[in-house]
Amino acid sequence: MINQPITSVWEITMGCNMRCKHCGSICENPLPDELTTEEALDLCRQLGELGMQYITLSGGEPTTRKDWHLIAKELTKNGVIPNIITNGWLVTEEIAKLAAEAGVGTVAISLDGLEEHHDYMRKPGSFARSSQSLKYLKDAGIATSVITTISTENLLMLGEMKEKFIEMGVSQWQLQIALPMGSFKDRKETTLAPSQIDDVINFAYETMLEDRIAVDLADCLGYFNIKEIKVRQKRAGNENAFWTGCGAGKTSFGILHNGDIVGCTSIREQKYIEGNIRETSLKDIWEKESNFAWNREMSRDKLSGVCKTCTYGDYCHGGCSNTRISIGGDMYAENTHCSYNYAVACEMKKLSDNIDTLKAQAEEYLKESNFEMVLHACERLISKDESEKLLSDYALAAYMTGNYKLCVELNDKILNKDSNHVYGLKGLGLALCKLERIEEGIENLKKASELSPEGYVDPYHDYIVVLFQLGRIEEAKEVLKMAQEKHKACAEGLAEEFKELVLN
Repeated sequence: MINQPITSVWEITMGCNMRCKHCGSICENPLPDELTTEEALDLCRQLGELGMQYITLSGGEPTTRKDWHLIAKELTKNGVIPNIITNGWLVTEEIAKLAAEAGVGTVAISLDGLEEHHDYMRKPGSFARSSQSLKYLKDAGIATSVITTISTENLLMLGEMKEKFIEMGVSQWQLQIALPMGSFKDRKETTLAPSQIDDVINFAYETMLEDRIAVDLADCLGYFNIKEIKVRQKRAGNENAFWTGCGAGKTSFGILHNGDIVGCTSIREQKYIEGNIRETSLKDIWEKESNFAWNREMSRDKLSGVCKTCTYGDYCHGGCSNTRISIGGDMYAENTHCSYNYAVACEMKKLSDNIDTLKAQAEEYLKESNFEMVLHACERLISKDESEKLLSDYALAAYMTGNYKLCVELNDKILNKDSNHVYGLKGLGLALCKLERIEEGIENLKKASELSPEGYVDPYHDYIVVLFQLGRIEEAKEVLKMAQEKHKACAEGLAEEFKELVLN
């Protein structure tokens, strides 16, 4: 199913009045194949017809394009809120007034450090010009924010920057990491190390708690770190919000200067261009099922390293796609700049080479319900020990981390040794159900239940739950009745646990 797109980034020009040392696009002069005003305005109408809610106009430097305000105005006319990312150099009172008249929602200005560092990275005098542009925009009634790109060169400045921005009246601040692409490839040695991602997240969390400036983490920063989740929840105004994977081609897309449509403007190689609006309507490009397949069909089993088996892999899908490409060198590379990935990698370094010690570590992780680490410990042990205990622990860890195909393989090994192994049948049944091989799964759960010894009601419990979740209520009631008859000592407890089922 193709989702309704919500937002987009549109690089309206490749022209730029700066030569930033960390620019991901290496922008200089406008290119001859940029969309004409007429083409751009038609695209605005198509964006409205597609039901877009927001769009970010960027570049290059969008204000170097003379008709930027006409584009913004046409977007507003078609029900799409235009936001702008600018370096602020050209923003005057007149420009701010034009933005307000065009219905611009938010203008984000890039500020990458205190004055000396910012001017070094961008252009002498740019910090002062950007600071003044914030005032012009606020005076015009436009919401503003600041975006900071972080490398090792300005990481330790964040505290001072925060105080300066608060003094300047900045109310919103987005943090993102510099990635080794474009101009920044020449400075890739200043890319943050995996260990420094938590430094940024910790800073954002502490800033959030202070509540003096609203802070946001860009999509390239995360994931599944408690503090990072709290920051996202605060900014989203939703206590259940968390990272759900790259939205490219799912809820968002990018528009290049010439009308090429991509999933993300940072991922622009020819093989990722899904069409061009000069040749095909935006609606047809978006709705073509084979388009954006690299992300629409992304699954964690296509990823590598820790990402391939990660507990959160089915939600996260490896985090930011551009991070994997620019740092890992491949769309399916492991995302080593993920907070959770780094935590797991650090823990994996503690795993012993001694088999007995490693077994003890696996047992300890199991007691702690740290199934991620049980999985990695068992993965190392399995070549040396295929005992029933190890296979069962490994299968449990595979199931609990969502690695259902692996869980099936491991339970099959258990059942090859003992076809009536109750735990193996139960585990196989549950994993098959997760893989939507429902009838096979139920058959194994049924067999496990029938073979379960007195007092061991887990197979029946799982069998009932699966049937209940499938909406097969009458079957679930019948299985509950059989369980109570077979395990009389547990009958009352089963009745209490499945009280809702009994009452239906």
